[in-house]
Amino acid sequence: MAGVSVDEAMRRAVELAARGLGTTSPNPVVGCVLLDPDGQVVGEGFHAYAGGPHAEIVALAHAGERARGGTAVVTLEPCDHTGRTGPCSTALVQAGVARVVIAVPDPNQAASGGAATLRAAGVRVDLGVRAVEAEAGNIAWLTSTRRGWPYLVWKYAATLDGRSAAADGTSMWITSEAARMDVHALRGTVDAVIAGVGTVLADDPRLTVRNLRDGSLAIRQPLRVVVDSTGQTPAGARVRDDAAPTWIATAEEVGTDSAGRVDLPALLAALHQRGVRAALLEGGPRLAGAFLAAGLVDKIVGYVAPRLLGAGPTALADTGVTTITDAIDCEVVDVTQVGPDLRITALPRKREG
Repeated sequence: MAGVSVDEAMRRAVELAARGLGTTSPNPVVGCVLLDPDGQVVGEGFHAYAGGPHAEIVALAHAGERARGGTAVVTLEPCDHTGRTGPCSTALVQAGVARVVIAVPDPNQAASGGAATLRAAGVRVDLGVRAVEAEAGNIAWLTSTRRGWPYLVWKYAATLDGRSAAADGTSMWITSEAARMDVHALRGTVDAVIAGVGTVLADDPRLTVRNLRDGSLAIRQPLRVVVDSTGQTPAGARVRDDAAPTWIATAEEVGTDSAGRVDLPALLAALHQRGVRAALLEGGPRLAGAFLAAGLVDKIVGYVAPRLLGAGPTALADTGVTTITDAIDCEVVDVTQVGPDLRITALPRKREG
């Protein structure tokens, strides 16, 4: 039987890593495939939850003695430190693995160095196989680790003419049930959901991850964050229930910007300290505009319904743009139909200067 190439094995490792999205934070998602000396797959693993066994350890347990003399294909450089688990670099050496193929080096200084340890033990190490795919699959953790604040996704729902609600303020429901279910799946991949106090006062959302078919709550709930400069969130607001943890982020606690409101970079830095690596920004238009104006949004996911209103609030408020030459340009990376709606994914292009 023909063996599996390291390229094919890395593609599988990237698929395995994705299974950990939403449950591994503040750790990365990692996938590993072990090949024996003939190139046959003898073990697979992924990091499922923080504190649990790493991908390499799971794959080694599956492979047993068959790993000796083989190749470990892993999406992220094996860790080289002892935390809640031991170093994967040492485990690979002890298992007798002859070669380790790594997609992306580890940017976390506390855990990096695995490649050097492996080479020092006589293990062949190759870097960069399917690095683009592995980076994309782990983009939130990699980005937040490199810069010290979470990867931020702005999600909005709007009509074809860009309205987030009708003239009378009603907004339930602009998009379809299929789109709303998709949003709950998106929430399930992040560590925090952020909304402004205006949205809380107007809509009283729960901001939880639910199964819309039966109303049940997901096992893991992201932190609910209400950006509330002056502490207006009512005691009886649904975001204060016990369905999920909540932080009412006030200007007094977080720090203020020049207008006396919550300082947004300081807010993101504080979330990173709380273990948040990926955050979803939901409502309202003013808060979204402020995050975009500050250049803090990494990705945009827009759900556009095939409906027209002609009046009513827009999905986005002031971003500081006053002339067309200052528009925030975006790169559309995906357009998918979800029920009758379109889900458009775009990346804001970083401005020069």
